[in-house]
Amino acid sequence: MDPWLVWLIVAGFLAVAEIFTLTTALGMLGAAALVTAGTAALGLPAPFQFLVFTIVATLGVVFLRPVALRHLSQPQTERFGIDALIGKSAYVVSEVTGLGGRVRIEGEEWTARAYDETLVIPPGTAVDVMEISGSTALVYPRE
Repeated sequence: MDPWLVWLIVAGFLAVAEIFTLTTALGMLGAAALVTAGTAALGLPAPFQFLVFTIVATLGVVFLRPVALRHLSQPQTERFGIDALIGKSAYVVSEVTGLGGRVRIEGEEWTARAYDETLVIPPGTAVDVMEISGSTALVYPRE
């Protein structure tokens, strides 16, 4: 079997292992094996292939891995799904009380309850979505 094919298989195994571990270290080693496969395809002797693998793997693990880990550990900045609706403005479609009502949030009609159960919010009032509980928006009038 050709050496470049062996390196390519090693790169594939390391890439698959990286998918299951998410450590980024195996990904860097897989990339080093891929670069080494390219040099082996050019006809570089085996000792130099190992030297290329060692250098590329070391550079990847020492310099690129910390950058990748920093990027992966950043907090999520955007909210999705119902979490994205919290803090949005809505308009009361039918009177909202502590027991129920309806509001329109970004073009969609939702069941709603007043965040303060003693409030009665008339139709046409602008409200803020304070919380989503199941499929019900808890709202409070805007000031």
